[in-house]
Amino acid sequence: MKNLQLSVFLPAYNEEENIKKTIFNIDRVLKEICQDYEILVVNDGSHDQTGQIVRNLSKENKKIRLINHSKNKGYGGAIKSGLYNVRYPWVVQIDSDGQFDFIEIKKLLAKKDKADLIIGYRIKRTDNLYRQFMAKMLWLADFILFGLNVRDVDCGFKLFKKKIIDTIPKLKTQSAITITEFVVRAKIAGFKVVQVGVHHHSREKGEQTGGKPSIIIKAAFQGIILWFYLGLPSVILKFFLVILKAKPEGSQPK
Repeated sequence: MKNLQLSVFLPAYNEEENIKKTIFNIDRVLKEICQDYEILVVNDGSHDQTGQIVRNLSKENKKIRLINHSKNKGYGGAIKSGLYNVRYPWVVQIDSDGQFDFIEIKKLLAKKDKADLIIGYRIKRTDNLYRQFMAKMLWLADFILFGLNVRDVDCGFKLFKKKIIDTIPKLKTQSAITITEFVVRAKIAGFKVVQVGVHHHSREKGEQTGGKPSIIIKAAFQGIILWFYLGLPSVILKFFLVILKAKPEGSQPK
């Protein structure tokens, strides 16, 4: 894989206690497996020293780039900033909290000749029961609204071709549903998706923010809007109209 060129981006919000260690681990692995690479950190309006830490690291290592949001745009906004600023043919999205070990990128890369989008799924989630329950609700909503049967769509460890970003329409959502939109649009465009199990480690420092009711409500609302925007209601209506117009088997015209 020494001819591999890889962009890695990390959404980050108030991760001053984790970000340096996470970047160092990623950089160490990339040096082993890549011909060239970049590490993009999207500092999403953090109130701590996350941005300054990354800025200092970027001065020491030109492979590291900082994308700074002056105001918090949420996880979906950080994802979009990462997607639309990467350079290389293959892209990795990984969370900045250190709950995934980047060495497992090798498991995802092993599938890159068979798929365009490789989605990690947490073999055993270390989140609390509330977050696990909300993840199951997200799966159910994705399946009902979009027919998307992805085991762990919000897993923060994915590998995909930059070609997907360049091919699909610009993402409309900016919430926890944004990753779902990306995967749904990739499937609609005909890109092949596979899933790979990865290990999920307990958060050592800092705290999660993704389970707040306001975030969930916003994601649910934008999910409904996306459902209409993609024209799925009209597809369903046409399907039922075809059924209603179809003649019963064996019937004869009058």
